[in-house]
Amino acid sequence: MKNLHFFLFTVFSIGIFGCSTSSNERTFDSSQLPRMSQEQTEKIVEDFIMAEDGSIIEIPAGFYELNTQLILDNKSNITIKGSGLRETVLSFKNLKSGGEGIKLVGNNITIEDLTVEDAPGDGVKAQHTDGITFRRINVTWTNGDKSKNGTYAIYPVQCKNVMIDEVIASHSRDAGIYVGQSENIIVKNSLAFGNVAGIEIENCDNAEVFGNVARDNAGGILVFNLPGLPKADGKGTKIYDNDIIENNHENFATAIGEGPNGNTVTMIPPGSGVILLAAKEVEIYNNRILRNKTTGVAIASYQITGFPSEAPNWSPFTTAIYVHDNEYDRTKGFPDLSRELGQLISIYNAHGKAKTQDIIYDGIWDEAISKDITTNPMRICLSEKGLEDLFFTRFDFTEGEDNIKAFADATPFQNCTISVNTNVSAIAEM
Repeated sequence: MKNLHFFLFTVFSIGIFGCSTSSNERTFDSSQLPRMSQEQTEKIVEDFIMAEDGSIIEIPAGFYELNTQLILDNKSNITIKGSGLRETVLSFKNLKSGGEGIKLVGNNITIEDLTVEDAPGDGVKAQHTDGITFRRINVTWTNGDKSKNGTYAIYPVQCKNVMIDEVIASHSRDAGIYVGQSENIIVKNSLAFGNVAGIEIENCDNAEVFGNVARDNAGGILVFNLPGLPKADGKGTKIYDNDIIENNHENFATAIGEGPNGNTVTMIPPGSGVILLAAKEVEIYNNRILRNKTTGVAIASYQITGFPSEAPNWSPFTTAIYVHDNEYDRTKGFPDLSRELGQLISIYNAHGKAKTQDIIYDGIWDEAISKDITTNPMRICLSEKGLEDLFFTRFDFTEGEDNIKAFADATPFQNCTISVNTNVSAIAEM
């Protein structure tokens, strides 16, 4: 199993890798806004520096060219308010030091009604913050889909009580909307496009992702648990009422080992709707998962990456997954071959080579629980209407990469349900 990724690369190393590209789509043209003076720009920097608990930082309409970060350090009950995401634009294209455009640390912080462009690292980062609201903000890179763009657009990490509402995130080289190592999370009514990953929930507890559009990313919505992080396994995520559409964008992430910003998302094959990796207690329902050319839903354990899969207080297996009542529409295209998982899906699926799949399961399970995967030891429950008409594939790696098998029979994973309990009522009105 550990050499599977090398094997699949070798199979296709002399082939033609299919990939899609997209336009450098922008939500609006900020070049038409009036340029603010140096004095007006310096006042914004000063307002951040001098902010006291309870302050409201108002940023009038206009285009601000900043050459320094905007930082709130250990402040409480702060509102940062622009005049509208099409009216107030903060450009960090000339930033010479620091990574994030805006960095927020504290308690009960709201940022709303503005746009952030061209941060060298992350667009807006919140860390160690209890009570953080991102509302009606737009974060993008005007270079479009380039690997030199910033890493994350919206980036709360190690936070509690996170609200992300009506935001737009585009053209990040990792995830547009990324929530990491946090708890009590809502991501709703937002748009993520042109990123490597649209929306990613990583090593988090108690999250609901609903009412969003994830389109034209390499991968639409991700739930990952990665090893070696300060917060280990996360659990309890609901993904519902989202439009996860045509996520067939080129994967332009920096590869692991090719620089300091290499990341696991480099392995996502373009054309992925929802990907679960070492995920725990996830319910996926009432989504429109349409025209993603490689697979609609991928259920995978961390071993599929080929990376070391042992860490304290962490399990590489995806377990307790309930997928039901979603709408699928397979594209007439072909699975992407630029990534090894896409190659696997294209060659070994149970419905004929080069067939887009609705649901795949890597079939890797914890044999300490059961020696027989047909007992459904990882509690993968599929209750899709018309499942018999969907393209489902379970892989079998038990005989090694020289004899990979694929099965279309979803029977072992039917006639069961999983109770995924989330409670985000405390932040629903933030």
